[in-house]
Amino acid sequence: MNRNSRTLIVLGVALVLATLSTYLVYRTIQSRPTKEVEVAHAFAVVAAHPIPLGTMIAAADVKVVPWPAASVVPGSFTAVDEVVGRGVIAAVAENEPLTGNNLATKLAGAGLPPTIPPGMRAISVKVNEVIGVAGFVLPGTRVDVMVILPEGQSGSMARVVVSNVQVLAAGTKYDQEVAKEGQAIPSTVVTLLVEPQDAEKIGLASNQGQIMLTLRNPLDRKLTESKGVRTGALFGEPPPPAIVKTVQGRKVAVAPPPPPPPPPKPKVYTVETYKAAKRAEEVVK
Repeated sequence: MNRNSRTLIVLGVALVLATLSTYLVYRTIQSRPTKEVEVAHAFAVVAAHPIPLGTMIAAADVKVVPWPAASVVPGSFTAVDEVVGRGVIAAVAENEPLTGNNLATKLAGAGLPPTIPPGMRAISVKVNEVIGVAGFVLPGTRVDVMVILPEGQSGSMARVVVSNVQVLAAGTKYDQEVAKEGQAIPSTVVTLLVEPQDAEKIGLASNQGQIMLTLRNPLDRKLTESKGVRTGALFGEPPPPAIVKTVQGRKVAVAPPPPPPPPPKPKVYTVETYKAAKRAEEVVK
């Protein structure tokens, strides 16, 4: 076989392989499903930048973007005028669609009031570093409200009056994004979200005794069931022995009489005096 014959054979084989490869590629492309690209036929108002809780929406805070008509977010808006002047009741991320779930109604204002659900109340209690759990009572956390009543006939008493309460604000900060950072917020006032009857309990407790807050795990939603504890329980004092009396020939245990009330405290009178433009108060006994 001469050289020209070998060349023709190689070219023929190459041509057959190229034709076969082209046919296989063509059949593979034909068997693949056709992908349809959906064309946006709707629009949605989204956040132009992260918008924190309590912000009053302005035109510069939002933008209108094309949105797939088949995947419209329920409750979304299509025009900027529909959201301008409304308060944010839930923090909005950048490019997140604005809906009725994260915006207050018109004329509701901004700040903390629009975030209070209907039927609920916000009540503020004065705290210090100890009562505020060293500054870790942050917006969005949940606490129990405990009251410590002063000493009386049966001694001092501590009891949880309201449990599983959400913290709306710590001081002047009410953005729940602060809570995610895990940093303490020193504050003197904590605002709680409670029902009206619980607000009455907290108001009475703060007036009659000392309020304490106990921090809860946010996943623990079980109500705190406690009968409280008195001073005597701290030292394990046994209850007073029952008094046994004989009634009609039978011995009957009778509860001991209550202890006598403490004597009234003497009245204290004060006299206000001024010496060299300095005011002073003197106690008259």
